[in-house]
Amino acid sequence: MYRVRVRSVPPVVLALRRFPNPRLTGIGAGLFASLTMFVLACVDRLLFDSSELVYGLLFLPVSALTALWVRPADLVTAPISVPIAFAVGVFPISGGSEGFGGQVMGLVTALAVHAGWLYGGTLVAGVIATVRKVRLMRARRRYVLAQGRGPAGERPARAAASASASASASASAAKPVRAGAGTAATARRPQRP
Repeated sequence: MYRVRVRSVPPVVLALRRFPNPRLTGIGAGLFASLTMFVLACVDRLLFDSSELVYGLLFLPVSALTALWVRPADLVTAPISVPIAFAVGVFPISGGSEGFGGQVMGLVTALAVHAGWLYGGTLVAGVIATVRKVRLMRARRRYVLAQGRGPAGERPARAAASASASASASASAAKPVRAGAGTAATARRPQRP
């Protein structure tokens, strides 16, 4: 008798499957991350007096969600849009002085001071996007192999094609062909015995 082995799904996975799973385009993921970080920075400024620690801790889950919610065709955009979102969001908490130059200097200083959080969030987004891409490539490979079109399925077809090509090449090498004489020329001229 055969026993059917049923794998049980852990409750954590079942709980995660109930969360929303949107598929954002590359631009949509960038806008989501930028707007979310800007709103979170404004809340941080109001409630926590522009705390860099709170902003950095909030940046990590936003980076992860951006990489999880981007559609498979745009996975490469997640690690690119996350640092841009960090720079957009750090503007309200940068604390620059009056004037345009003072604001720019405050922004540059805040980006330099918070580089660890910036690199950390970018690393999180990059790792998640890479893992998702590898899983997609493995699933595509399994599907192709299941359809019989993979490397194992192509070998007999390639061998048959190369055998027929070599047979036709040897048959054409047996007949001498005059330059410029093609199939149309032989069809028009009568052959001598």
